[in-house]
Amino acid sequence: MQVSMSRYLQGKKQLLKELVSELSKSFRYASVLGTDICGKTYSVYRTGAGINDSEWTERGFVVRIHNGYNYSEYSFNELSEEGLDALIESIKNRVNEDIKNLKDSSVRISTYPVIEEDEITDALFKEVEVLPEAVSAEEKIKRMTKIKDEAFTYSSLLVDFRINYGECHVSKIFISQNKDLEQSYIWSQGSLSAVVRRDDNTKFYYDSAAGLKGVELLDELQNKVKEVVIYAEKLLDAKKIVPGEYDVICSPGISGLIAHEAFGHGVEMDMFVKNRAKAIEYVDKEVASELVIMHDGAAAAENVSSYFFDDEGVLGTDTIIIDKGILKTGISDLLSALRLGTKPTGNGKRESFERKAYARMTNTFFEGGIDRLEDMIASIKEGYLLDVMLSGMEDPKNWGIQCMILVAKEIKDGELTGNIMSPVIMTGYVPDVLKSISMVSEEVEIFGSGACGKGYKEWVKAADGGPYIKARVRLG
Repeated sequence: MQVSMSRYLQGKKQLLKELVSELSKSFRYASVLGTDICGKTYSVYRTGAGINDSEWTERGFVVRIHNGYNYSEYSFNELSEEGLDALIESIKNRVNEDIKNLKDSSVRISTYPVIEEDEITDALFKEVEVLPEAVSAEEKIKRMTKIKDEAFTYSSLLVDFRINYGECHVSKIFISQNKDLEQSYIWSQGSLSAVVRRDDNTKFYYDSAAGLKGVELLDELQNKVKEVVIYAEKLLDAKKIVPGEYDVICSPGISGLIAHEAFGHGVEMDMFVKNRAKAIEYVDKEVASELVIMHDGAAAAENVSSYFFDDEGVLGTDTIIIDKGILKTGISDLLSALRLGTKPTGNGKRESFERKAYARMTNTFFEGGIDRLEDMIASIKEGYLLDVMLSGMEDPKNWGIQCMILVAKEIKDGELTGNIMSPVIMTGYVPDVLKSISMVSEEVEIFGSGACGKGYKEWVKAADGGPYIKARVRLG
């Protein structure tokens, strides 16, 4: 079913055009982004259930103006024909105030050129199998309760089981002198988590699913229930790992974590402008094994961060960051690209219409290779298969990486032993980790259940993933 455009934004479109037209008489560049996002989250657990508005819900507008030096922005959430003249005057006054403050300031002013845009009038409306409004909240809760009840049939040690499901309908419109863009799509995400207890030993395990999907995502979650409970039980017998360097195989979820932390944040080009990223020193240099090809871009894959245009009106792209081990480029928002003299990659994303746009990741992943997982396991004498991410952290200035991982499956003499270590911490120097990659599987998975933080803890949806990769890392 095709996703419909926000009626609210459609009703305001002519006013937005008038707003841009009037502002363009006083300023060399003017644009406006309109956002309307609605959604719900549902949760079911052993003792109850809940329904809430999505944390991503928002409705409002942000205007961008070239003030003669750089860019001023003005956000608002009310727009009417009667109040349009007052709004235009308020924006002009605010921009003129910015100009005065810049002139009076003792700090050096960073100047930016006027944005040049091609003429584009286009729209994209995605499709899902089951629209959220086609299934009542009561039906969703009943379905999720059935999934929860099924989980308790798989283990007597299960003390709690939680299923979360959320859906978001995103509509955006971008108007400037040369652009008239619309997009509307739905993404959904869900997770399953099991808590088991034996005597005083308590463990948990989880799995998730996400994508440009509707209520059909609940089918994917139901197919994961048994495995989640079984793995939670297995973790009751998990051991502590002996710290050291090991040959490992990273699952697609862990290779995605590495991609996100190692060369996701590390190549966000607003950090290049601020001289906070080591990657700028390594463009066109070897940073990884020749087996490594890494992508980012809204057009690089289909997942929760696959949009038609970003929050600055730049069309989404597929950017090859690393090509056969060579760092080729970073990902940029529009203003960073202007400052650096590069082409914007469509990675300008705002947490909301009230926040600034940063260079942010979209779909960040390693490209698949030619190896089979069974051959990769067979190649390891003593090591681990790492699976299920907990968290990650990276220092873009010094290229250190730290990843918290829930499961390490022991490999000895080319076979999985059945022993599990949990939890484990993977650390290393990013180029060392990536240069050690010696095998890459054919299959690739992309995961979009998480979010990415930056700046003043501003969050956006992002997806990452990749193939299974064999590497040499430090575990503790």
